[in-house]
Amino acid sequence: MASFAQFGNDLFTGRRQINFIGRRRTWYLLTAILLVIAAVGIFGRGLNFSLEFEGGSQVSVTNIKSTSNFDQRAHSAVKSAVGSADNLVVTKAGASTIKIESKKLGNGTSQATDKVGAALAKEFGVKQSSVTTQFIGPSWGSSVTHKAIQALIVFLLLLAILLSVYFRTWTMAVAALVALVHDLFFTVGIYALTGIEISPATMIGFLTILGYSIYDTVVVFDKVRENTDEAIRDGNRTYAQAANYAVNQTLVRSINTSVVALLPITAIMVVGITLLGPGTLLDLAVALFFGIAVGTYSSIFIATPLLTSLRHREASIKELDRRAHAYQNSQASVLARTEKREEHTPGESISGVIEPSRAKAARTAAATKVRKREIHPLAKRDADD
Repeated sequence: MASFAQFGNDLFTGRRQINFIGRRRTWYLLTAILLVIAAVGIFGRGLNFSLEFEGGSQVSVTNIKSTSNFDQRAHSAVKSAVGSADNLVVTKAGASTIKIESKKLGNGTSQATDKVGAALAKEFGVKQSSVTTQFIGPSWGSSVTHKAIQALIVFLLLLAILLSVYFRTWTMAVAALVALVHDLFFTVGIYALTGIEISPATMIGFLTILGYSIYDTVVVFDKVRENTDEAIRDGNRTYAQAANYAVNQTLVRSINTSVVALLPITAIMVVGITLLGPGTLLDLAVALFFGIAVGTYSSIFIATPLLTSLRHREASIKELDRRAHAYQNSQASVLARTEKREEHTPGESISGVIEPSRAKAARTAAATKVRKREIHPLAKRDADD
């Protein structure tokens, strides 16, 4: 723990730097590959929508004393009630509850659903009050989808306006929105690839993770703006170096925030899978788990590198980079001359006479001061990009 804290402190103070921005083309390539895989899942395999979207019947039976062979018994009861048990999904929720779902029970009416409920009550030996039946029309799911898309569009528009005003540049708004769309698309792709069912609670989870993702991105961007203002004032860093420094400064914070958020969500998932079974709580937890993990990735490897690429050709950024390169080249020249002089006179003067201790100490202090000045190894890479 102490070493991790020291690692975070080194990143924040600049004693250690991870070159996120300089390797942004690598992150772009990796992200493109992941998005293609997600697209294969979405457009190839497709999404597994719940009954709320597809329409159908749902029956819940509670207070069951014995759930042994519940799947076989449920199929038998449904078949005896409506003559067919095709496309029936039977799941156990908790220790004494089972849920039966089907896109069509019998003739697909609410009366058929009620018949199935009565048959299940008889089969599992429970009172009729312990059986809950629900018939869902497909129009309800269509309405939910339409409202969710509307909410997403409104959210993105308001967010773009807010970020443009707050950061006083459209490039930060664009970079943040691209990261958000990435988070949403990739999370949905995970659902498509794994076949996890998408319910209304999942849709709520999708919208929630957008809020988390933008929060993490704004924290990094705020640090980028602060470092950029300092670089413009001092002329000692290029824009890419200031942005990279910001990502390093907020890296440990992003990791810690994500871990703290994921721990309770993981606990909810474990309880939902082992004890509660499928339901709203589990659907929401799964969406948040994937979304927060993907959002952390995007704020580090997509949002800030993309912002740097977008601002690379701006006149003010070019001028900042020119000043920074000139400053760093001058410092490198001073350091090179100092090291060369030290190699030539390692304790002696050019004539071979032993150097007085006071003069030697002053020269050593000057050389140390030069070494401590910030020389950025990313300067050449920024120029190449």
